[in-house]
Amino acid sequence: MRPQVRAKPDDTRARIVETAEALFRRLGFAKTAVADIAAELHMSPANVYRFFPSKTAIVQAICQRCLSEVEENAWAIARSKAPASQRLERLILGILAYHKENLLTEQRVNDIVLVAIEHNWDNIRAHKAALRNVVELILRDGIEAGEFEAVDPRTTAELIMQSTVVFTHPVLIGQCLQDGQDLEAEARASVRFLLQAITPRK
Repeated sequence: MRPQVRAKPDDTRARIVETAEALFRRLGFAKTAVADIAAELHMSPANVYRFFPSKTAIVQAICQRCLSEVEENAWAIARSKAPASQRLERLILGILAYHKENLLTEQRVNDIVLVAIEHNWDNIRAHKAALRNVVELILRDGIEAGEFEAVDPRTTAELIMQSTVVFTHPVLIGQCLQDGQDLEAEARASVRFLLQAITPRK
């Protein structure tokens, strides 16, 4: 007989998160119990609790994975070779597209987002800081290239993030979509309006 290969803890955690997310999307957060997740994985609820102390902790892990994906995509845009103004627009549109595709396909998914935000403040603060750093890098490149005025990049990055939050916050995005807003067009217009404030006058 071949010896049974034991799954690594990180692999098991990943399987639990993946399975839980699929069930949350199918049944809804409130109607999915840890026992359901365990049954889907052919393991005991006690085994799930070895890796996650609660159902909310699983949602936090889902949220963190999504935030990490957004940050990875954001840094890739920031470090690309396009002009700074184009990178900034692509950044905001990219975050908007990610949330529309991954988090806002249906009400059940939006419920997960609400739970994650309520219980995940430290990670969300860190995520906001990471995105601010991304914007700051783009601004510094633009200033160095003469594309932008010599503004304070940290303060300006904060202002830009605050001014575009409706296009980067999943709950606000969901509300705007329910109202039938064309968020892509609005995002482009908003970014270009903000860039006018820091573009040198010819």
